Amino acid sequence: MSRIRAMTFASVYPMYVAKLERKGRTETELREVIRWLTGLDDAAIDAELASESTFPDFFGAATLNENASLITGSICGVKVQEIEDPLVQQVRYLDKLVDELAKGRPMEKVLRG
Repeated sequence: MSRIRAMTFASVYPMYVAKLERKGRTETELREVIRWLTGLDDAAIDAELASESTFPDFFGAATLNENASLITGSICGVKVQEIEDPLVQQVRYLDKLVDELAKGRPMEKVLRG
């Protein structure tokens, strides 16, 4: 878990973009998901990318969506709703939303509530 704490949002973001683009989705859709989950606007997301914020800093700047707890299911074989470490759970929420987009789930279903 300490690996997640040391990772930067900027190092993972291009991987999210590449995964989605391979599946016919867009960076704009990724941004929509990030805005929904974190409450950050595009300027704040850009600032986090530019400053190479670690995940603790990135989620520390965020206000998690009140419906984030509705994100359920498994990521890497672990149910996101059962993860006890709040930071790891937040990162996995984002991973799960990206996976759902990549699998072609409609945006209105990805963005709970």
